[in-house]
Amino acid sequence: MSWRKLLKERRVKPHETSRQELDDLRALVERDLADASLPGLSPDRRFATAYNAVLQTAKMVIACEGYRVAGLGHHQMTFEVIELAMGPHVADLADYFDTCRRKRNLVDYDMANVASETEAQELLEEARKFRDMAEDWIAHHYPRFARTGDV
Repeated sequence: MSWRKLLKERRVKPHETSRQELDDLRALVERDLADASLPGLSPDRRFATAYNAVLQTAKMVIACEGYRVAGLGHHQMTFEVIELAMGPHVADLADYFDTCRRKRNLVDYDMANVASETEAQELLEEARKFRDMAEDWIAHHYPRFARTGDV
């Protein structure tokens, strides 16, 4: 898979990001990580909210590369292309997030009591790690977009 092939297939579109866009996405990520940590929230809601933090983090990475995922299946495609952007060292993480995507679909569209407390907590922890990994990647590859201060 290459960006060129994905462009030709209209799976991604060219996109020029900005510091403002990334800071807005960072604010979403931080909100979702905080909300997914709230005691008393159902495991399903915590799971879905942590998932959204992951999705928005991945969107930041893809935007830095100059693209936006488009069309049907854009969540799945997002997790496929983070490996293209960040490298093969994130392949296992991308696979894990794609598995979470399928569970999140059940949680949001089909049934209740799908995610366990353990699954919700694990995804929250992985979301935090991925956020930190993505911020390090952005600082290294796109320093003009690196996080500065509180978002």
